[in-house]
Amino acid sequence: MKRNILILILTLGLLLSACSPEAPAVPASSQEPEPASPSETIATTEATQAPTPDLFEEPIPETMTFTDDLGHTIELDGYPQAIVSLSASTTEILFAIGAGDQVVGRDEYSLYPEEALQVTSIGAMWEELPAEAILALEPDLVVAAQIISEDQVQTLRDLGLNVYWQSNPTSYEGLFENLRDMARLTGHEAETETLIADLDARVKAVREKTINVPEFPSVFYELDATDPSNPWTAGSGTFIDYIISQAGGMNAAAALEGEYAQISSEQLIAVNPDIILLADAPYGTTPESVAARPGWDVITAVKENALYPIDPNMMSVPGPRLVNALEETARLLHPELFE
Repeated sequence: MKRNILILILTLGLLLSACSPEAPAVPASSQEPEPASPSETIATTEATQAPTPDLFEEPIPETMTFTDDLGHTIELDGYPQAIVSLSASTTEILFAIGAGDQVVGRDEYSLYPEEALQVTSIGAMWEELPAEAILALEPDLVVAAQIISEDQVQTLRDLGLNVYWQSNPTSYEGLFENLRDMARLTGHEAETETLIADLDARVKAVREKTINVPEFPSVFYELDATDPSNPWTAGSGTFIDYIISQAGGMNAAAALEGEYAQISSEQLIAVNPDIILLADAPYGTTPESVAARPGWDVITAVKENALYPIDPNMMSVPGPRLVNALEETARLLHPELFE
């Protein structure tokens, strides 16, 4: 059951032409015109030379050029009005910056915010690439995060689609730059700067509280315990590891090889974490079931009942809710700082 859960969790971006008016016809006259005075001559010359604005002229779109995180360049004649988002993070970002009305398609697991559920789903991206479903929506832009492979991106480019690929951030500063990239693509820069100012203030507020904590508890983040004796977790180099450190903790699985790996019960007991965060709680794992695992009763987190459910999407989807994840993790690690 939880194998699909793990896959979900792990996989859990004008304008001018001028028309020259014709000079009006001069009416014929049977009489010889009187010589014009010098002032009349000057006035007539200036009137003839002055351009007449055409109130109905159409502006020529100005081409906008963008380079994505794969180094590919795309050109747009205007802000896209039909965007297909292939990843949960890009969908969340688009709605957060005010571009939700421009999204016409999303992948199956773009479930946040609630408004995104009203957008047409093109299916899951780790199965066969749903190229026909994407093309049917006639997008002027396709956006994708790092969960989408470079081969999939190239396949869509070969179909003539504009695809903008965005790498995952490694810090909150990187997250803010990802928001700005999507803002420039969609024409929502002012709203995005307001959003970033709020997010940045919240991050700084947490950092100010946790930077000088006297003790950094050891934290085990459980992704999937389909095999309770070898649960999956997040190692160093992940944003989860970054959040734990920013919240005033130490990742108990930091020494494991790979960003995501399994850890044996024996290894975990030896590490003896102070706190266990249960990202698999939404799928049935409870503090009681963890405490009942053979040998786990000697772990400090179990003895102290420091077993806390946490939203895996908030922690794993590299969008604005990563700030929510920092706040929640810091409260769980250091409740005394947030009383």
